[in-house]
Amino acid sequence: MIAVVQRVSEGEVKINGKSRGKIGLGYVILLGVAEDDEVRDADWLAEKITGLRIFEDENEKMNLSLLDVGGRALVISQFTLLADYKRGRRPGFTKAAKPDKAIPLYEHFMDRLWRYDVQVESGEFGKEMQVHIINEGPVTLVLDSTVKYPR
Repeated sequence: MIAVVQRVSEGEVKINGKSRGKIGLGYVILLGVAEDDEVRDADWLAEKITGLRIFEDENEKMNLSLLDVGGRALVISQFTLLADYKRGRRPGFTKAAKPDKAIPLYEHFMDRLWRYDVQVESGEFGKEMQVHIINEGPVTLVLDSTVKYPR
Protein backbone atom coordinates (compact mmCIF):
# COMPACT_ATOMS: atom_id res chain seq x y z
CA MET A 1 0.00 0.00 0.00
CA ILE A 2 1.35 3.38 -0.95
CA ALA A 3 0.31 6.69 0.56
CA VAL A 4 1.34 10.14 -0.58
CA VAL A 5 0.84 12.38 2.46
CA GLN A 6 0.71 16.13 1.96
CA ARG A 7 0.58 18.59 4.83
CA VAL A 8 -2.09 21.10 3.88
CA SER A 9 -3.82 24.21 5.09
CA GLU A 10 -6.75 23.33 2.82
CA GLY A 11 -7.86 20.37 0.74
CA GLU A 12 -11.00 19.65 -1.23
CA VAL A 13 -12.20 16.98 -3.61
CA LYS A 14 -14.93 17.61 -6.16
CA ILE A 15 -16.87 15.21 -8.33
CA ASN A 16 -18.68 16.69 -11.33
CA GLY A 17 -17.99 20.16 -9.93
CA LYS A 18 -19.66 19.43 -6.58
CA SER A 19 -17.72 19.31 -3.34
CA ARG A 20 -17.49 15.78 -1.96
CA GLY A 21 -15.04 16.41 0.91
CA LYS A 22 -13.26 19.43 2.32
CA ILE A 23 -10.77 19.98 5.12
CA GLY A 24 -8.73 22.78 6.61
CA LEU A 25 -5.48 22.01 8.41
CA GLY A 26 -4.41 18.41 8.02
CA TYR A 27 -3.35 15.86 5.43
CA VAL A 28 -4.44 15.08 1.94
CA ILE A 29 -3.65 11.40 1.55
CA LEU A 30 -3.52 9.80 -1.88
CA LEU A 31 -3.85 6.05 -1.27
CA GLY A 32 -2.91 3.28 -3.66
CA VAL A 33 -3.80 -0.32 -2.85
CA ALA A 34 -1.64 -3.08 -4.34
CA GLU A 35 -2.89 -6.52 -5.32
CA ASP A 36 -0.85 -8.16 -2.53
CA ASP A 37 -1.85 -5.74 0.25
CA GLU A 38 -3.55 -6.97 3.39
CA VAL A 39 -5.35 -5.46 6.38
CA ARG A 40 -2.03 -5.22 8.24
CA ASP A 41 -0.74 -2.83 5.53
CA ALA A 42 -3.69 -0.49 6.07
CA ASP A 43 -3.34 -0.73 9.86
CA TRP A 44 0.37 0.05 9.78
CA LEU A 45 -0.04 3.01 7.42
CA ALA A 46 -2.90 4.49 9.46
CA GLU A 47 -0.86 4.28 12.66
CA LYS A 48 2.28 5.65 11.02
CA ILE A 49 0.48 8.55 9.33
CA THR A 50 -1.45 9.51 12.46
CA GLY A 51 1.75 9.67 14.47
CA LEU A 52 3.92 11.48 11.91
CA ARG A 53 5.37 14.62 13.45
CA ILE A 54 5.43 16.95 10.45
CA PHE A 55 3.64 20.01 11.82
CA GLU A 56 5.74 22.78 13.31
CA ASP A 57 5.79 23.61 17.00
CA GLU A 58 6.34 27.07 18.47
CA ASN A 59 10.08 26.75 17.69
CA GLU A 60 9.39 25.99 14.00
CA LYS A 61 10.53 22.38 14.45
CA MET A 62 8.51 19.52 12.99
CA ASN A 63 7.45 18.04 16.33
CA LEU A 64 3.66 17.90 16.15
CA SER A 65 1.40 15.18 14.80
CA LEU A 66 -1.99 15.42 13.13
CA LEU A 67 -3.61 14.68 16.49
CA ASP A 68 -1.52 17.35 18.24
CA VAL A 69 -2.80 20.07 15.90
CA GLY A 70 -6.38 18.77 15.67
CA GLY A 71 -5.99 18.22 11.94
CA ARG A 72 -8.24 16.26 9.61
CA ALA A 73 -7.57 13.91 6.71
CA LEU A 74 -8.88 13.93 3.15
CA VAL A 75 -8.31 10.46 1.68
CA ILE A 76 -8.37 9.94 -2.08
CA SER A 77 -8.07 6.53 -3.75
CA GLN A 78 -5.39 6.60 -6.43
CA PHE A 79 -4.52 3.37 -8.23
CA THR A 80 -2.02 5.23 -10.43
CA LEU A 81 0.43 5.20 -7.50
CA LEU A 82 1.00 1.53 -8.39
CA ALA A 83 2.01 2.34 -11.98
CA ASP A 84 4.64 0.18 -13.64
CA TYR A 85 6.61 2.51 -15.92
CA LYS A 86 9.75 0.44 -16.49
CA ARG A 87 8.98 -0.43 -20.10
CA GLY A 88 7.52 1.70 -22.85
CA ARG A 89 5.76 5.03 -22.52
CA ARG A 90 2.33 3.98 -21.27
CA PRO A 91 2.27 2.87 -17.61
CA GLY A 92 0.73 -0.44 -16.67
CA PHE A 93 -1.46 -0.89 -13.62
CA THR A 94 -1.44 -4.66 -13.08
CA LYS A 95 0.07 -4.21 -9.60
CA ALA A 96 -2.97 -2.23 -8.44
CA ALA A 97 -5.66 -4.18 -6.61
CA LYS A 98 -8.98 -4.73 -8.35
CA PRO A 99 -11.96 -2.89 -6.81
CA ASP A 100 -13.30 -5.97 -4.99
CA LYS A 101 -10.09 -6.04 -2.94
CA ALA A 102 -9.10 -2.36 -3.01
CA ILE A 103 -12.39 -0.86 -1.81
CA PRO A 104 -12.53 -2.82 1.49
CA LEU A 105 -8.88 -1.97 2.24
CA TYR A 106 -9.41 1.70 1.34
CA GLU A 107 -12.43 1.82 3.66
CA HIS A 108 -10.56 -0.08 6.39
CA PHE A 109 -7.72 2.45 6.21
CA MET A 110 -10.16 5.33 6.69
CA ASP A 111 -11.88 3.48 9.54
CA ARG A 112 -8.53 3.06 11.28
CA LEU A 113 -7.90 6.81 11.02
CA TRP A 114 -11.32 7.41 12.63
CA ARG A 115 -10.35 5.02 15.45
CA TYR A 116 -7.30 7.22 16.10
CA ASP A 117 -9.73 10.17 16.45
CA VAL A 118 -8.89 11.69 13.07
CA GLN A 119 -11.86 13.19 11.26
CA VAL A 120 -11.87 11.86 7.72
CA GLU A 121 -13.31 13.16 4.47
CA SER A 122 -12.94 11.22 1.25
CA GLY A 123 -13.37 11.09 -2.46
CA GLU A 124 -15.35 8.34 -4.12
CA PHE A 125 -13.58 5.20 -5.22
CA GLY A 126 -13.35 4.85 -8.99
CA LYS A 127 -14.75 8.28 -9.81
CA GLU A 128 -13.11 11.04 -11.82
CA MET A 129 -12.24 13.66 -9.21
CA GLN A 130 -10.69 17.08 -9.02
CA VAL A 131 -8.46 17.50 -5.98
CA HIS A 132 -7.59 20.99 -4.77
CA ILE A 133 -4.63 21.17 -2.42
CA ILE A 134 -2.84 23.99 -0.67
CA ASN A 135 0.31 22.18 0.41
CA GLU A 136 2.09 23.85 3.32
CA GLY A 137 5.87 23.83 3.38
CA PRO A 138 5.61 22.15 0.96
CA VAL A 139 5.73 18.93 2.94
CA THR A 140 5.04 15.73 1.01
CA LEU A 141 5.97 12.21 2.09
CA VAL A 142 5.62 8.91 0.27
CA LEU A 143 5.00 5.95 2.58
CA ASP A 144 5.06 2.36 1.38
CA SER A 145 3.87 -0.48 3.61
CA THR A 146 6.40 -2.84 1.99
CA VAL A 147 8.99 -1.06 4.16
CA LYS A 148 7.32 -2.74 7.15
CA TYR A 149 6.10 -5.86 5.34
CA PRO A 150 8.58 -6.73 2.57
CA ARG A 151 7.20 -8.79 -0.30
